[in-house]
Amino acid sequence: MPHVLTSRLRRRVWIAALAVAGVAASAVTANAMFFTPPAPPKASPTSTATTVTTPPQAAGTTTQAGTPTQTAETTKAAAVAPVKPQEPIPPNAVRVAEFVAECPFTHRLPDDPIVLPNLPGASHMHSFFGNDSTNARSDVTSLGKGASTCNPKVDLSSYWVPTLLVDGQPVEPTGTTFYYLGEGVRDDVTARIQPLPHGLRIVAGNAKATAPDNTTMSRWSCLHAGHVGASKDFVNCPAGTMIESYLDFPQCWNGKDLDSADHKSHMSYPVAGDCPATHPVPVPKLRQVLRYPVSGDPARFKLSSGPGFTMHGDFFNVWPEAEMAQRVRDCINRIVKCGPDGRP
Repeated sequence: MPHVLTSRLRRRVWIAALAVAGVAASAVTANAMFFTPPAPPKASPTSTATTVTTPPQAAGTTTQAGTPTQTAETTKAAAVAPVKPQEPIPPNAVRVAEFVAECPFTHRLPDDPIVLPNLPGASHMHSFFGNDSTNARSDVTSLGKGASTCNPKVDLSSYWVPTLLVDGQPVEPTGTTFYYLGEGVRDDVTARIQPLPHGLRIVAGNAKATAPDNTTMSRWSCLHAGHVGASKDFVNCPAGTMIESYLDFPQCWNGKDLDSADHKSHMSYPVAGDCPATHPVPVPKLRQVLRYPVSGDPARFKLSSGPGFTMHGDFFNVWPEAEMAQRVRDCINRIVKCGPDGRP
């Protein structure tokens, strides 16, 4: 009898042990089936362009020319909203790498917050577009608090040019389009174009030119009068047409500086369809197109900076980083023409 009891007791112990093992095995299996480890975080598409290289000097240092050196590491957006999910390319999309901002005239001032910061009245007269708060003391923080005439309204950037004078009187453009393009480089370079860094400042053209030369980046032509050839100086447009100015900004960035002592050295134009090694980061090419409601004898025309070949443009980028990143991803990198809303 004792032997029978011992056998029964052993059997019960084994059954209990197997039951415990079965529960443990089931828990492990369920955990493997229903729990997936979180994926590692992806790099933010808005931060890529600002971490290409390490600035060679500390933030806030001063160059030999006396201009504070601005770097991508020293200027950050106050808040970065997430980039919208990418939509598929519509079947009827126009395959041109482009998005636009239409930014009407806001005001005139003899100020230049890039070339002559904190010196109100020290510049020739400028016509401003986009951000309505721009003045000599503007910086990325003050502009970020301003309002904009642009379509889209989210573009708080400031754009300005020397004022056009006709018979000595200021005339403002009625067509003010700022194109952001992926052209001018090979398609493989377009595919790796990065967003313009927040706070970037660029000057294109030569306000001090004494004759049309290779520093004259602007072109004058006539709207709806293609038979009048483009020129670096003013052209004689037929009655009923408008004189227009085209200006392309450089599209290769050195990857670290938001400005430079001459306001140009941190940027470069592409060479043979690619960015040079000194400026390895491709960014969208800004093309400024201004149409003025005047025509006729160009002897009547003058810029506040001088002859037509002194046309130049200043750009202070205050696009929200997520909005810029979304447009570069969806419109530039994919070679799709987008409107002001950043969609095809």
